[in-house]
Amino acid sequence: MQRVSLKDIADELGISQTAVSFAINDRPGVSAETKRRVKEAAAKMGWRPIYAAQALGSSKTMTVGFAPSRSVQGLKEETFMLHFMAGAHESLSRQRYGLLYRPCSSTKEELDVYRDWASRKRVDGVILVDLKADDPRPKLLAELGLPAVLAGGPDPSNLVPSLSIDDSKTMGTILDHLLSRGYRRIAYISGDPMLDYSRDREMSFRKFAEINNLEFSSVSFTNFDPNAAVGETLRLLGELAAPTAFIYENEILAAASLHALAADCLNRDRKGSDGDKRLYPYSIPAIVSFEDSFVCEAVYPSITSVHRDAGVYGTKVANLLLKVLAGEPVSGNRKILTPKLIVRDSTSLA
Repeated sequence: MQRVSLKDIADELGISQTAVSFAINDRPGVSAETKRRVKEAAAKMGWRPIYAAQALGSSKTMTVGFAPSRSVQGLKEETFMLHFMAGAHESLSRQRYGLLYRPCSSTKEELDVYRDWASRKRVDGVILVDLKADDPRPKLLAELGLPAVLAGGPDPSNLVPSLSIDDSKTMGTILDHLLSRGYRRIAYISGDPMLDYSRDREMSFRKFAEINNLEFSSVSFTNFDPNAAVGETLRLLGELAAPTAFIYENEILAAASLHALAADCLNRDRKGSDGDKRLYPYSIPAIVSFEDSFVCEAVYPSITSVHRDAGVYGTKVANLLLKVLAGEPVSGNRKILTPKLIVRDSTSLA
């Protein structure tokens, strides 16, 4: 089927092609009645704008950039980020924006991507995630004049508006739950010590341990490496006052460690060791994950976890960026989506 052109509309209405172009793009120079007639004819004839032509005549690309500094393996495994992207895309697509996804292996590569995008006017704005200590990204984006919003934060420099999940009390909720179940030797297996949310959770954990005089407490950072989490879990269990409960930064670290604990229990049973004679899973420590997904429900025992709606979060972050791109006043940090602790077998089995 031959594509309907502006000339076809002009011939249909008996006016100039220039007048049709002005009417379609809401430019001055034609009357309101002409604009109405042109748009009605365009809709009736099935005319659709050509993206490349629009881009040449406009400063907008109708594209939002997303270039997180995470390992490819991590992005494949962590369901939170996948749902976040799906939510962002859903919101952007309603306004005819596309999402340009460009994963990076380091912060340096991410900064280079932003410089490239800005120099080529490749995107209208970007979404930032994983704010770090002394993060250089907000300052660079401000210098480049590239609009951005931050999922997380807030940005200490106040250069980028942010939207964060209100989990300020979540660590306390987890620890209160473990304490109520009688667990007083607790280890926190964290992710990246440079991430702002990891540091906040660590601070809450240490403060709680001090106030409640826990028998044992420790914090270990793994940079989200499941093998490192497994190694640290097994090392701590070899201590004289071994932890009776573990809190993991995400469900991948928790599930990998649970698998290793199960294998260790079965191995000790085969050797007839003098350890805990209770059967699996009653012989393993309690486990809590700071992220929830189908993984937490699929494993055995199912894992107690913190639930956030990542899709809704992505939608709201994208909506915030759309407001920025529309020139609406946006500032500061907003907190949304208070998480909920989903209690499952890993902490409720007696």
